[in-house]
Amino acid sequence: MNSVRTDLAVEAKEIYEKQSKKKIQGVSVDEHTEGEIKITNVKILDEQGEKKLGKPMGTYITIDMPKLTQYDSDMMDEVSRILAKTLSSMVKIEESMTTMVVGLGNWNVTPDALGPKVISRLMITRHLKQLMPDSIDEGIRPVCALSPGVLGLTGIETGEVIKAVADRIKPNLIICIDALASRRMDRVNRTIQIGDTGISPGSGVGNRRMEISPATMGVPVISIGIPTVVDAATMANDTIDMVLDTMISQSKKDSSFYSLLKSIDKDEKQKMISEILQPYLGDLMVTPKEVDTVIDSVSKVIANGINISLQPALDLDDINKYIN
Repeated sequence: MNSVRTDLAVEAKEIYEKQSKKKIQGVSVDEHTEGEIKITNVKILDEQGEKKLGKPMGTYITIDMPKLTQYDSDMMDEVSRILAKTLSSMVKIEESMTTMVVGLGNWNVTPDALGPKVISRLMITRHLKQLMPDSIDEGIRPVCALSPGVLGLTGIETGEVIKAVADRIKPNLIICIDALASRRMDRVNRTIQIGDTGISPGSGVGNRRMEISPATMGVPVISIGIPTVVDAATMANDTIDMVLDTMISQSKKDSSFYSLLKSIDKDEKQKMISEILQPYLGDLMVTPKEVDTVIDSVSKVIANGINISLQPALDLDDINKYIN
C-alpha cells in the first residue's frame, strides 16, 4: 500500500485544539456546520504558524461526514455539494483553464483504490474540447485525469509520472486524490481532508515518495483524501484511552487513583504501545470489513464534488447523465 498518507488537516486541527487556551500566532481556525455536516478550516499564515503546527503554510480543511453517509444517497449528494463549494473557495478556476485530476493509489488493494475509483467517475472533457469544440457546450471546462499506479506496480515514481504528463499538457491546476492512514479509529471513512500544500504519497505507512506539490509541479496542487485504514498501535492506544476515560469518570476526584489516571501522558503512552507492538505486528494496517461498499460510495461523493466544482454550468443531474 504505497500511496497512503497521514491525515494532516485533522492533525493540524487537533494541535490547535490542544493549545486553544492560548492563541497560536500565525494560525487561524474557523469551524462551522451546514446541516449535519461539520467543516473545520485551519489556515497556517506564516513561519511562526508553521513552527507551531509542524505543517507548511497553507489551508487545511476537514469535512466531517455524518455516520452512515455512504448508505444515504441524499446525504452523499449534500456532502458532494459542500466539497464542491470548498474546492471552489480554495482556487479560482476559469473556463479556459485545464484541470488535471490524479487518482493516487493501488487499484488492486481496496482500501488504497480510492483515487483510481474517483477517476473512473469523473466528467472528462479535455479531449472533447480539443476534437469537437462545436459539439460541446461552451460552459464545459477542460478536465483530464490520470491514475499513475504505484511504484511497486510500475517501477516508476508516481511523482515523476505526474510531472512528465503535467509538463506535456500544461494544466493550470492539479487535484490529487489519495487514501489516508488515520491516527484515530473514529476518523476512518468519516472525514474528507482537503489541502493546498500538496501531498507526499506513502508517508502514512512510512514509505514516503516524491512530493507532489506546487513547488515540484509548478502549478497549484489541491489534495483530497479520506482515511481508509488505521494502524494496530492506534487501535490499541484508542482502546486504552477509552478504558482510562471510563475509569476517570467513575473515580472520586479527590482520590489518589484519580490523580494517577489523570497524570498519564497520552503521547508517551502511544509511543510505548507502538514500540511494544512493532516486533510482533510490524506496520499492520486495519480497515473495516465493509470497505468495498464504503470505497465505492465515498469515491462517488468525491467525484461528484470535483465534477460540480469544475463544471459550474451543469447541475448534478446533468453531470450524472453525462457519466452514465
